[in-house]
Amino acid sequence: MLKLKYLFNNVDLAEMLLKNWEFDKESLELFKYYRISSNAIYPFRAQGRTQLLRFSPQIEKHKENILAELEFISYLRTKQYGVLETVSSKNGEELVEKETPWGEYYASVFKRVLGVQLGDTDLSNTIIFNYGKALGKLHQLSSEFKPKTFKRWSYSDVLDWMFTVLIDSPLETSAIEETQQLKNYFDSIPIKKSNFGLIHYDFELDNVFYDEELQSCNVIDFDDSMYHWYVMDIEQALASLKDSISPETFSLKKQCFMDGYRSEYDVSDAMLSLIPACRRFANLYGYVRILSSMKEKWDHEPQWLSSLRERLTKSMKNKSADFGTEIH
Repeated sequence: MLKLKYLFNNVDLAEMLLKNWEFDKESLELFKYYRISSNAIYPFRAQGRTQLLRFSPQIEKHKENILAELEFISYLRTKQYGVLETVSSKNGEELVEKETPWGEYYASVFKRVLGVQLGDTDLSNTIIFNYGKALGKLHQLSSEFKPKTFKRWSYSDVLDWMFTVLIDSPLETSAIEETQQLKNYFDSIPIKKSNFGLIHYDFELDNVFYDEELQSCNVIDFDDSMYHWYVMDIEQALASLKDSISPETFSLKKQCFMDGYRSEYDVSDAMLSLIPACRRFANLYGYVRILSSMKEKWDHEPQWLSSLRERLTKSMKNKSADFGTEIH
């Protein structure tokens, strides 16, 4: 999540960055459908087709991580995997770096994928099977992927980053303890080509689109991808699914998802036992990202920002409930 000061709608900034690409001028009205979280996303059209401008302050991102993300996306497309497609700028760049009145920014443009966001479907057994199948195929392809130039960061790098954030907050003793506990736990798990690789990390319902005609999924938003155990993606997907269906149907839907996954890639029951630790990792990572984003505070904040701060504070409390307890 970006720092709160970067969450303000900035149409002038978006238009300045977009001018590095071809676009239909009348489509700038679509900017009103913007969203900002880990990046700012502004929709527009080029030759009548919907595309998405993504940008973020350079100080908030690692250039090598973005370039590695774009390389992985390109690799997946060469394997005919359903994934978003980048659009080159007027100068032929996938990643544009620009100085603006608001600082230095990274920007990219992506074509809108086909299909309906999974959360807007009826989440039938067929759709859930294909959801799991898409993740299994992603992991199968990831297990064969060898980056040419840049490499995304790993779970270990993420834990190190969390330490640097928490060490400046002396009251965060339980979060620091949780970070060390997770580091010790994961360091004890053998890493193999079959169980560890570049994962999506955010393979949730809002990042997967279902194409009814082809009965397949298209995946977006690899911004949080990292090297981790593949089961981390499974945990995140199942958690997202669980939040979107009735409790009495979850067991069946989970089985449909896992059947789909195993139709493309194998995962042992022993690896699935890492799910509780993966949930702890996700909770801690979310907690520290919110902590980092909320460090600054201003007088007379707008109501939407005050409300967001309240929601984020509540979320931090929920995520920290198990900090320091034994990992099973």
